[in-house]
Order: sequence, then structure tokens, then C-alpha cells
Amino acid sequence: MKLNLAGALLGSLPICLLSGTAALANTMDLSVLPLLSSPQARCPEGLTAHETLRPYAEGSFSTEGMVKLRDIATDIRLSQSDQFSATWVGTLKPEYRNCQASGGMVSVDDAAYEGNSYIRIQLINGQVKAILDMTGMRDPNGFTTVILFKGLRDGNPRWTWGGSD
Repeated sequence: MKLNLAGALLGSLPICLLSGTAALANTMDLSVLPLLSSPQARCPEGLTAHETLRPYAEGSFSTEGMVKLRDIATDIRLSQSDQFSATWVGTLKPEYRNCQASGGMVSVDDAAYEGNSYIRIQLINGQVKAILDMTGMRDPNGFTTVILFKGLRDGNPRWTWGGSD
């Protein structure tokens, strides 16, 4: 079964509205794909992110999320952001310092994900970057979804993104 998370979240919105309850957290597996030029470097097998649809607010929807970077990095901070994207940077832990890789969403709740990976990672030059990018993501009314909150909690990147319904 192939799953498009944005479509799944938007498609499940009426169910949440009718039931009056928020959806449970989705678990997203992120790939870590080494560069062809450095296949021997030790890289993490993958990373995990979580997103939860927030309770309905009239005229809009929003989703809270986080990615577990503390497992592989220290000194994580928000390095740049705008309404469409946010980038967090951290220093790779010693065991992964030589990893040169990138990755994105490969599954949501163990179902294959083949949509636009709006959560991406880069491991290069001893650093990890986690990128949340809403570019090209659309809500049901044809507007671009926007990032409503970006920050850190417990040393991990956290965000809220949303749109109109």
C-alpha cells in the first residue's frame, strides 16, 4: 500500500471533524542514503519523525511534528527559516562524523511513502541538517501550507504546519 501523508492527513480530516477527536501520531521512517563516493563511512540506519494532526479549528487544520536528531547529533539549533521552510543544524556524534548522506521519508506507520518528502535530512562535513519544506505542498483550497511554529524541545526539532480546509 502506497501512502501520501499530506493526502492521508487531509483525507482523514473529515473523520476527525465528525468524531471530535484528534488523530493519533504518525511515525515516519526517514532513509539515510550514503553518497556513492563514501560508502565505507559509518552512517545511521535511518531516523524517525512523528506528526500528529491537532484538534480541528474552524477554517483550518494543523499538524505538530518532530524529528529525533538527538540520537545522532548534539548542539542542534534552528539555523534558518521562513514561512515555507525551516532548517535545523547539529553536530554529528563522533561515530557518525564521517557520514556523507542524505535522506527523506520512506514510510508512514510502516506503509510505503512515495509522495513529496517534505522532511529531508543531509549529513555532511560533520553536521546534520533536518529540513522541513512546505514548498509545493497544497491545502484543499489550493493555498501553500505554511509553517506556523518552528523550534526545539528536548533537543529535537519541533514544528507545526497547517493550511485552510
